[in-house]
Amino acid sequence: MNPDHTQRTPRPGRRTVLRTAVLGTAAGLALPTAASAASPARTTAAPPGAVSRPPSGTSGTSGTSGTSGTAGSVSWRWLGTSGWRMDLDGRTVLFDPYVTRFSTGLFDGAFDPATELETDEGLVDRHAGRPEVILVSHSHWDHLNDVPYLAKTTGARVVGTETTYHLLCSLGVDPAQLSVVRGGEVLDFGGYTVEAVASVHSRNKNHSYFSPGTLNAPPATAPTTIAELPEGDTLAFQVTFGNGPSVFLMGGSDFIEREVTGLRPGIAMVAVPSSTATYRYVPRLMRALGGPGVVVPVHWDNFEVPLSGPPLRDPGADLEGLVAGVRAASPTSRVVVPDYRTVYGPDMRPVK
Repeated sequence: MNPDHTQRTPRPGRRTVLRTAVLGTAAGLALPTAASAASPARTTAAPPGAVSRPPSGTSGTSGTSGTSGTAGSVSWRWLGTSGWRMDLDGRTVLFDPYVTRFSTGLFDGAFDPATELETDEGLVDRHAGRPEVILVSHSHWDHLNDVPYLAKTTGARVVGTETTYHLLCSLGVDPAQLSVVRGGEVLDFGGYTVEAVASVHSRNKNHSYFSPGTLNAPPATAPTTIAELPEGDTLAFQVTFGNGPSVFLMGGSDFIEREVTGLRPGIAMVAVPSSTATYRYVPRLMRALGGPGVVVPVHWDNFEVPLSGPPLRDPGADLEGLVAGVRAASPTSRVVVPDYRTVYGPDMRPVK
């Protein structure tokens, strides 16, 4: 999350706030719906004859096997923003699960940093299931808000930064459930691996971060508002399911080129930028990742409306530009614009 807002500037205009938020949509790009998610014109984009590359560390085409730990047993569900639910034979992994999606005034031109944190427990249970691992890219509310509830009710292991660790401890999560990573760690969860990748958050048009800061100890009091959740550094993750697909997951629309070079994921969940502060964002990322077989734009939706309806776009971030950039920089990549209500198979095609 990266609105162009400071507390010294009262009631910023909607475009000013959203232009630098890592969410955004673009007018004119057709979105998939539950009924039309399988339509190639809406969910995929590949030149004739394009073939998805096998993921890193695999031998063969993804999506051909149904055995444990292989491609055929993996499914993906977009939780909006940068969030994903990944299921492998009854085992669930979450990335940045923000399901409650309460209003902060962000989309009404009246962003309020004093907005209180809240969790809709029934809604979170319905969408998130019973995760065994939760991966957190950074600690802004649209990534961390629902994690304390999920961790406390499911016993899931949470993997994130030191700031995420201290915030969750202050919010009552058992420290024994928390794993701090900095980037470079490869964690084996028996059937799948998680590689932490050092990363950076997106920046606004002034090349500045929204709500920066890190914690080296728990805050004096537990956070109650969105302003009390600093970024706390940013991570990306690459998850590899046995001999099946590898997926690269971003929570912010920037990256460290040296850290991602050579990962070669089969699927890349790529955050849509909301400014041009990062030099040649898409071409550099596609080159560093080795031209992923599938590219999925994320963090372009209005995350203050329910997941029960179709994703709503906002022109503050350039979804169309990212799609066009991927097609130009990595023409063999298939682009999938996701929908909340669709379950995707291991190759990011809708499950019938």
